[in-house]
Amino acid sequence: MAKKPVQLDEKGNRKFGIRDKLAYAAGDAGCNLSFGLKSTVQTFWLVFMMMETGLFSILLLLVQAWDAINDPLIGTLIDSDKRKYKLGKYKTYILIGAIGLVVGGAAVFMPFPNANTIVKAVLFIVGYVIWDAAYTMANVPYGTMLNIVTDNNEERASLSVFRSIGGAIGGMVPGIILPMLIWNKVTFDPQNPTWFLDKIEIPQGAESAFAPENFLKNPVTGELYKEGDKVLSPLTGGQIEVLLGENVFWAALIMGVLAFVFFIFMIKNITIRGNEYAQLNQEEGEKVNLIKSLGTFLKNRPAVGCTIAAMGMFLGMQSATTANTIMFATHFGQASLSGLVMMVGFLPMFIFMPFATKLVKKFGKKEVASVGSIAGLIGSAILLVFPLCPFNLQLLVYMAGLIFFGLGMGFYNCVSWAMMGDAIDYQEWKFGKREESVVYALHSFFRKLAQGVGPAAVIAIMGTPLIGYVSSLGTIGQSAETAGRLCWLVAALYTLSAVCQFVGVAVIYNIDRKTLAQMTADLKARREG
Repeated sequence: MAKKPVQLDEKGNRKFGIRDKLAYAAGDAGCNLSFGLKSTVQTFWLVFMMMETGLFSILLLLVQAWDAINDPLIGTLIDSDKRKYKLGKYKTYILIGAIGLVVGGAAVFMPFPNANTIVKAVLFIVGYVIWDAAYTMANVPYGTMLNIVTDNNEERASLSVFRSIGGAIGGMVPGIILPMLIWNKVTFDPQNPTWFLDKIEIPQGAESAFAPENFLKNPVTGELYKEGDKVLSPLTGGQIEVLLGENVFWAALIMGVLAFVFFIFMIKNITIRGNEYAQLNQEEGEKVNLIKSLGTFLKNRPAVGCTIAAMGMFLGMQSATTANTIMFATHFGQASLSGLVMMVGFLPMFIFMPFATKLVKKFGKKEVASVGSIAGLIGSAILLVFPLCPFNLQLLVYMAGLIFFGLGMGFYNCVSWAMMGDAIDYQEWKFGKREESVVYALHSFFRKLAQGVGPAAVIAIMGTPLIGYVSSLGTIGQSAETAGRLCWLVAALYTLSAVCQFVGVAVIYNIDRKTLAQMTADLKARREG
C-alpha cells in the first residue's frame, strides 16, 4: 500500500497536525520526568541524608537563586545565537540538555548519609547545579518553541493542551509511582527487630524514648509483635516507613534515560515553521539588553499575570509537596501511597483535557482559566477544614479538597502555555519588539525564584517550634504534635497557591477574547506590511 503524500503548507513545510502535538507532548513528558524529581530532592536530603533544616533551606535557596538567574542568561544566549545548526538552534540546545539530564538527574541523589556536613553540602550543590544547567538548556528552548511551531491561535492552544498531557504523564512517574518504590513499610523481623533505628541519629537526652524495647510491642494493644506484623511508631501510632535512598538514585538515573528517549522523539517529529534565528523587528547585529528586556517584561501585564499565577503554584502547591510527603509518613503512615492520593488532583485535569480546545474556542483562554481559579479557591477552603475533622474522615475530606483544587489547576495548566504565548505576542504588539526566548526565560526566572524561596521557606518553618520537625529523626521519630501541625501547613500552602492563581489569571491577565482578536489582526497586518 503506497504512503500518502505529505501535505505541505504555503511555505513548503509539513502541515501542522497530530504529529506535532504528540511530539510537543513528548517534550514536556521528558522535562517533567526530571522536573518531577524536585520534590523528591527535598525529601531525600531531609529524610535520608538527614541534613539539618536550617542549613538545607539556605543551600536550597542558594542553588535556586542561581537556577533563577541561569534561565534569562541562557535565554539571552539562545536569542543571540545566530549559528546555523544541522538540527536547528532550538533542537540542538534541547539535545545538549537532554544528555546532561541523564547525568545530572542522578548526581543530585548520591546516597552517602554517613558523610560529614561539609561533604553533604558540596555533594548537594555540585549535583544540583549540574542537573539544573542541563534542565534549563532543554526547557527554555522547548518552551519558546511553541510560538514558532505555528502562528495559529487555535493550534497553539492545542499544543498547550498536549503539553499539559505530556507534562502530566511525565509527572506521574516521579509523583505517583516513585513513592511506591522508595518507601519501605516496616514489618517486624525477629532476626533484626529494630534495624530501622540505624537510619536515624538519636539526639542526646532522647535515648530513652528511642530505646529498642519501645519498638518490640504494639503501642496500641501492648502486645509483642510477631513476624510480619506492622511496626507502629510509639509516638504517633502510625506504621513506620523508611526512605530507601539507594533506590532514589537508580530511579533518577532510569528516569533520565526515559526523558532522553522522549526528547529524541520530539526532535525527530516536530516541525519548526517560524524563524528561530532572528527576532522579529530587531535590527541586524543588535544585541539583547537583559535589563531593558526586564523593564519591558514588567510592563507586559499578561506576562506578569501568568507569572504570578505560576509563582503561586510553586510557592503553594510545589512547596507543599515535601511537607505533604512527610505528613503522609508521620500523620497517616502512608508515605508510599502519597503519590497515588495526589493522583486525585490530576484526575480533573485529565477529565477536562478532551474539552479544553473547544471551551477555549468558545469562551477564551482567560475566561476558562478564571473559572478554574474559582474552583481552586473552593478546594483550598475544603483543605483548610480537613485537620479539624475526626481522623477517620480526614483523608476523605483531604481528597475532596484536592479534587476541586486539581480542577482549578487543570483548567489553568491546559491553557497556561498558550496564555504565555499570547503574552509574548502582546509584548510585540505593545512595544514593537519580539523577544521570545528572553520573555519566556524571564517568566521562568520568576517561576524558579518561587521554586527556591517557597521550599526553602517551608523547610525552614518546619524546623522551627511552629512545626517542630527534627531532621536527625527522619520520619521515624517525629511527634504526634509535629504530624498534626504539618497538616495545617499543607492546607495553608494550597490556599496560598489558589489565591495567587486567581489574582494572576482573573485579575491581572488582560487578554480576553476581544483583545486577542484585535491583537492578532494588528500583528498580522504589521507583519504583512
